[in-house]
Order: sequence, then structure tokens, then C-alpha cells
Amino acid sequence: MGVETTTLTVNGVKRVFSMGDAFGQVPYSETLLETLRDRLGLTGAKRACDEGACGCCTVIKDGDAVPSCMLLTADCDGAQITTLEGLADPETGELSKVQQAFLDYNAFQCGFCTPGIIMTATALLDKNPNPSEEEVRDALSGNYCRCISQYHVFEAIASVAGRGVELDEKWEGRR
Repeated sequence: MGVETTTLTVNGVKRVFSMGDAFGQVPYSETLLETLRDRLGLTGAKRACDEGACGCCTVIKDGDAVPSCMLLTADCDGAQITTLEGLADPETGELSKVQQAFLDYNAFQCGFCTPGIIMTATALLDKNPNPSEEEVRDALSGNYCRCISQYHVFEAIASVAGRGVELDEKWEGRR
């Protein structure tokens, strides 16, 4: 019987993992978050709640923003995975439009949850280049941040969508 493998394409690079309990193999119980951080050294996705509730570990899997702490690596066979590290241009290092907008609009503070928010915003804008405020709020509902005003996040996302920010009255004045 041959060794079972799991193949992922991570940030455009094909990765093949031997699955099992032997030394050097990926256990079937290992999460995608653990594989990304511990085996590939991709630390943009943060380990926080381990329950899929906070959004800090968000990556893009086959076009969808997903909590990597809730996915087993073995269940991701054949998937296209993009992490925060995969958003910048690999040759020039130029940041993605979303990453640059977060810097331009100061849409971060401590930075712990920012990668997950950026990944969620990127997946949203890839699917819907001009989302409404309600669609942005809905997409970000699984990302929690205690440090920053959400206004700056909405402003950054709106700038990438090519329009100004139009917030309802309850958000006005919270900048």
C-alpha cells in the first residue's frame, strides 16, 4: 500500500504532503492553520480562538474566505490556498490593492486580526468589485477586532472598490 498524500497549491506553489502518523508526515488531525504556520512558515494567518469564531486565521480557499483553524489539511486536497503572504506581487513585492489601502487608510492598529480582515476583504472584492456597505458588513461579520474603528476598514475597502465611503448615521463621527 502506498503512502497517501495531500496536495495543496499555496500562494501559487504546489505542495505535496505525506499523510500519516510517522515522523515528518502530516497527521490527519492537523488543521490547515497548523500546516501553514508550522510546516510552511506562513504566519500571516494567526492562531487565536481555534473555533472559527474570530477570523484571525482567515485564508482564501478556492476563492472563498475561510477560517483555516476549522479545516483539516487532509480535507483540502487539491485546493488553491492564498495566505496574506501570497497577496503581494512575488517578483516586485508590491502590495495588493487591499493591503495598500489598509496602510493608506490606517485600517489597522495592533495588527493581529488585520491579516484575516484583509483576506476576507480580498475574497469579497474578487467576487464583487463594488460591494454595498451591507455586503461589506456581512462579509466581515466573522472578523473581530477590538483595536480599530471599523470606519477605517470600510474606508479602505471602499477605496479599492473605487468609490467613497457612505456610512449610515450610526457610524458617522466614529473616526
